[in-house]
Amino acid sequence: MSAPHDLARTTEAGEAGVRGGKGGFDRRLARAVQTVTARALGPYQTAIVRIGFSLTWLAFLLRELPHRHELYGPEGPWSFELARRLVADNRAFSVLLWTDGRLWFEFVYGIAALSAVLLLLGWRTRAVSVVFMAGVLSLLNRSVFVGDGGDNVLHLASIYLVLTRCGQVWSLDARRAARRARVAAAGAPPRRDLAGPLLWTVLGGFLLAATWFHDVTGEWWVVVLLWVLWLGHGLWWLVSRYGTGEARVLLDVFANLVHNGALLVLMAEVCLIYATAGWYKVQGSRWQDGTALYYPLHLDYFTPWPALSELLASGGVMVMLLTYGTVVVQVAFPFTLLHRGAKNVLLVVMMLEHAGIAVILGLPVFSLAMISADAVFLPTAFLVAAGAGAARGRDRLLGRLRPRGVPGQRRTGEATGSGAGPRTLVG
Repeated sequence: MSAPHDLARTTEAGEAGVRGGKGGFDRRLARAVQTVTARALGPYQTAIVRIGFSLTWLAFLLRELPHRHELYGPEGPWSFELARRLVADNRAFSVLLWTDGRLWFEFVYGIAALSAVLLLLGWRTRAVSVVFMAGVLSLLNRSVFVGDGGDNVLHLASIYLVLTRCGQVWSLDARRAARRARVAAAGAPPRRDLAGPLLWTVLGGFLLAATWFHDVTGEWWVVVLLWVLWLGHGLWWLVSRYGTGEARVLLDVFANLVHNGALLVLMAEVCLIYATAGWYKVQGSRWQDGTALYYPLHLDYFTPWPALSELLASGGVMVMLLTYGTVVVQVAFPFTLLHRGAKNVLLVVMMLEHAGIAVILGLPVFSLAMISADAVFLPTAFLVAAGAGAARGRDRLLGRLRPRGVPGQRRTGEATGSGAGPRTLVG
């Protein structure tokens, strides 16, 4: 075969390879787009994060109930005027600084506790998560110097939960969606939703009163964000009830994108916390010589169980192993995400470490907040098995409490969404 024919055939083969490579890239890109738009990823992970953080915040509010006025109320050492000056400087947000009245403080504290309970149960998670965020930010920004580190994690997580679809499973929202799907499958007319519009109206009225009667100049961006969220919730309800199929698909795709982006940011935040903590420890001389944990074990503030702290501090080898082990685990964890088995092992070690910090050093809020954040990396198979075990335990307990002769109704499945198939912009 002549050289010109060889060159032509080689050129055609190269162009076909380029076209094939381009087509393969397009297919991979289409699959990636479909993955992030088809559904909200990690439904069980976001559900356990929602449960963990709402339970942590509720436990903190109940534990500090007798001391709430000294911590965040009018009787606190950090005065109302000092709090207003600090918030004005750092552009923070706190509804407690709208007025220093005791009645207003009690109302905000009660709403914060109620929103934690409702978010824990997964009732109207889209709206309740916003109220939960407002309660967390308002109390924590009122007195920023009384936290133990867990307040910073709660601060961030309350914002991320607003952006996630964290009520897909293990929630009252999931039960309501499953019931609605069964009614639609049976051809019966849907029940009127009165609680949703009523909650939306109440929140809108409160937001309008807050904007109208209070000086929100320094918090204008937060107020704008709250108005956007309020209008977005109303639009979502209208489209889901009366909109066309295309409008519902578009809203689902947008919600999935926001959810998956927030989930990725939460995972990156956890890795950043451990990486920075580990590398800063490496630079400390006490962590380098293995004696860093010896000192907090001899401080009265960090020894709720003096006998246990004395027992741990008495062994030099134990202190050294715990000190070096803490650094190794924190530095290594972000890299173990590349290997599932190593990640799961290190995840268990970190959760046990935080449980030990809660007991030995007396930092339960910090430990619960970090364990809740770590839960975003738990395997789906483990969470599904744990949920099934909890459901069996609940049914067994209810069976024992139910009077004899009263038949029980057994559910055949668990809802994980709206009952509809994946909706995407691709395929």
